[in-house]
Amino acid sequence: MNTGTSVPRPRMSGVEGQQMNVSDAALYATLMNEAPAGFAFFDAGLRCRRANDALAGLLGVEPEALTERRLGEILPDALSGPAETALADVLGGESALAETELVVPVPAPAEAAPLVPRQGRPGPVDERILSCTWMPARDADGGTVGVVLTAFDVTDRRRAEDVIRRKEQRYRSLVEASAQVVWVSAPDGTALDDAPDWRNVTGQTTADYAEGGWLAVVHPEERARVEARWRACVAEESVFETAYRIRTKTGAYRHFDVRAVPIRRAGAVVEWVGANTDVTGQREAEEMRGRLTEQLSAAALRTARLQQATSMLAEALTVSQVVQVITEVGRSAIGADYSAVALLDDDKLELSVVEPSPVGETPPPETRPSRETISVSDQTVMSVAVRESRPFLAEHPNALRLLLGTDEAGLFSKHTEERAWVGLPLLAAGAPIGALRFSFTRPREITDEERVFLEALAGQCALAVERALLFEREHDTAEQLQRSLLPSDLPQLPGMVLAARYNPATRDVQVGGDWYDVFRLPDDRLAVAVGDVMGKGVLAAAGMGRVRNALRALALNDSRPAAVLSGLDRLFAATETEEQFTTVAYVVIDPETGKGAFSNAGHPPPLVVAPGEPSRVSDLEAGTPLGWPSQRQQTSFSVETGNTVVFYSDGLVENRRRGVDAGLEELVSVADDAPPEVVGDPERLVDFLVDRMLAGYEQADDVTVLALHVPPRPA
Repeated sequence: MNTGTSVPRPRMSGVEGQQMNVSDAALYATLMNEAPAGFAFFDAGLRCRRANDALAGLLGVEPEALTERRLGEILPDALSGPAETALADVLGGESALAETELVVPVPAPAEAAPLVPRQGRPGPVDERILSCTWMPARDADGGTVGVVLTAFDVTDRRRAEDVIRRKEQRYRSLVEASAQVVWVSAPDGTALDDAPDWRNVTGQTTADYAEGGWLAVVHPEERARVEARWRACVAEESVFETAYRIRTKTGAYRHFDVRAVPIRRAGAVVEWVGANTDVTGQREAEEMRGRLTEQLSAAALRTARLQQATSMLAEALTVSQVVQVITEVGRSAIGADYSAVALLDDDKLELSVVEPSPVGETPPPETRPSRETISVSDQTVMSVAVRESRPFLAEHPNALRLLLGTDEAGLFSKHTEERAWVGLPLLAAGAPIGALRFSFTRPREITDEERVFLEALAGQCALAVERALLFEREHDTAEQLQRSLLPSDLPQLPGMVLAARYNPATRDVQVGGDWYDVFRLPDDRLAVAVGDVMGKGVLAAAGMGRVRNALRALALNDSRPAAVLSGLDRLFAATETEEQFTTVAYVVIDPETGKGAFSNAGHPPPLVVAPGEPSRVSDLEAGTPLGWPSQRQQTSFSVETGNTVVFYSDGLVENRRRGVDAGLEELVSVADDAPPEVVGDPERLVDFLVDRMLAGYEQADDVTVLALHVPPRPA
């Protein structure tokens, strides 16, 4: 480069000097024409004396436009000032070296597509960032004669750095705006850098955190699990992902999700970067949803249980059956271990505890156990509930002692493992009629929702008990009335043994129409009748009474079976409605010989049971029911020695699941299965037939059975 100043050179031989001149020329040509960096020489007057093509290209001008010009003539005003200052500082010796950075706008080529401008700069221009170094050029005496400029295009590098910087700023802003706590640890899992965000949450000191104290604020129930998981992930160099609770500086715990990833360089982990996200609100919302779901499910279940209880209580006809239903509902709906129902007596002074019995079973009054009693004035769960007409709750034994002043004793002392109690009054028309009691073998808190359910259940129970009490009274009265219309005892005869059974339908409180009658005629023969008046209630009872009394009166006048049934037909035509349906089987028999006459008005055929022979039903003509147009027929009838003839009502062979024909076949089969000792004993035979024929079926109708047995003659 020709600087216009003589610079001394070392003295050399001719050949060496010639070679040096050649290399200098090559170097100069390369720098001026081929070098990627920009070069320029400025003299003491701050004018550019020489510049290579690369610098002209970087500035976006022709090389000739740079020569003999000052920086203010080359660069925009905003750029020339700093550049000339640096140039002057180097020329004046104030700086041995100066570095500046120039952002030079470069017009886009006309034939090229417009360059994308930098953010905030309009127009089809791009910017080129030049890193400039200003170095003094010295003569042989060391004096500064000018300045050499080197310029490098660092546009891509600066823009890449700018992108990285903006990403870091966005990431930092995102972290600060979120609930995340970012931390960094060494490859072995120990704390690498301070984590102010973490310490701001936990209140730890820098030393606490640096010494691995982060585990100290993890919830004690989760600490061992989290530490084991973290150590395993560090050892395996796998992603660490988990959730735990952290004790905050206030002492409360908050939920965090954590994820940490290993950062690798050249295949080795150099650090771990993790982020903890505060998800307390989400967890609390999930827990709230869970609790609401559980409450809704529990409410739906209790509603279903109450509907089920209502349906089951509708099927319960007796108080014992109501207690059985309440026991089952209490066990399934609220987990009660024990339950009891007690009823007030007429004087409102005592409660009697009712024992449960399965629905569908109604034990007769004489077999019902006596009920244990509790005084209303006693300090018991049910007594208090009745006296105060409100629910009584004791969630643990201490609460029971506090509320009652004593422990439950006496009646329930056998349940010594009870630990919680509920007493509910049974109210009818606002007045107590009894109490309902549940107990648990563990302390038990009754929620408001469960209390509402129990009060509703007590209301349903009270209605069912009231209905059951009415049923029991009416059923007992009906049964007593029904039995009063039947013979109190049967004649005792030397040559014939009689046995009878009457089983009222357990599901009906009204008087039935089944009846039987046995009486002596004036000539010592025996009149035997079995009948069935269709229907229930007073009309059926009245019809049964009329038929029974009329049959006796007709038999005393003319005992022939055909004549008696004909007389009953005339009575029916005169007194009964066309809808009335009545059947009668009537026989007159000599008890000494077992022979007689028989007539049937539509009644089921008698069963003949003979020892050692197949049982059979009689094939005698059944005839039509009373009142139907008919010419009554009379046939001979006999009971052979050792045999038994069984008369019965249709309730023995017919029900909702079994027709008459199938019932008759089953009756014959059952009789054939009777052991010899049963066949020879009419009392045992009628019990055997009734028990076997009703087994597995719900008794929906009254059952009447009358057996005539002629025992073998003594040898």
